[in-house]
Amino acid sequence: MTTTSPPAVRATDLHKSYGKGDTVVAALRGVSIEVPTGQMTAVMGPSGSGKSTLMHCLAGLDTFDGGGIDIGGTSLRGLGDKQLTALRRDRLGFIFQQYNLLPTLTAEENITLPLAIAGKKPDAAWMAQVIEAVGLSDRLQHRPAELSGGQQQRVACARALISRPDVVFADEPTGNLDSRSGAEVLRFLQHSSQEYGQTVVMVTHDPVAASYAERVVFLADGLLVDDMTEPTAEKVLDRMKKLDGLV
Repeated sequence: MTTTSPPAVRATDLHKSYGKGDTVVAALRGVSIEVPTGQMTAVMGPSGSGKSTLMHCLAGLDTFDGGGIDIGGTSLRGLGDKQLTALRRDRLGFIFQQYNLLPTLTAEENITLPLAIAGKKPDAAWMAQVIEAVGLSDRLQHRPAELSGGQQQRVACARALISRPDVVFADEPTGNLDSRSGAEVLRFLQHSSQEYGQTVVMVTHDPVAASYAERVVFLADGLLVDDMTEPTAEKVLDRMKKLDGLV
């Protein structure tokens, strides 16, 4: 008998609105999606399509009005603040457009900060792997002000992976970077998925960034409207042009 493991992330008929009465805005209108374990998935859509709202709900950073979300079989519905905090701390990693590094800490201290907060020590072998993968072995004792933007974001990537999370959520992770630095970060995320089996969910507006993923899902007006595997920047751009025309 074979068993099928649950997807890393599952959303079922997800609804989310902001405001009340005449000012209500439906950000998500019944989105259902499954993200398999070990896959890098990009979420794209026109401005206001609901892509950031979807990621924030999936990651437990925002509440949702209807439907359900499961992280590795754990339902987010009904979890209290303490339980959500523990889930985000112990099972999820986060990379944002802003690097969110503490300026008084070294790169190494910033990387291990989530473990320190949880009262845990890093696995030396895994930390060495992560640091080698992001190419920061000679910059560990430097503080953020002494690092380039690309290096700071790679510190943030290493920090997201150091606790071996079930899922890494990345919100426009290359938004503040030049094309070369952005490519370094994207190659690392792709490598972490392909080599380490890390599940990555990335929101981006950039077709080139999306092309690093194994799969791209497209939102428009709060609905999941398309799904692409084996994406290229050209195919993603063409699909986005069609969505922009519809919106």
